[in-house]
Amino acid sequence: MNFVSRFAKDESGATAIEYGLIAALIAVAAATAFETVGTNLTTLFETDIAGKL
Repeated sequence: MNFVSRFAKDESGATAIEYGLIAALIAVAAATAFETVGTNLTTLFETDIAGKL
């Protein structure tokens, strides 16, 4: 019973999971932003800059 009560009160694993979820959310947001910027840069180079060369 002592092991179960200690296990129930231990929150160190929950903190690690929370940090992992935050890191995953930041990674998804960064990937989305990079993809959008990349698409915009491709369009810029293909239409505006390439036409002026």
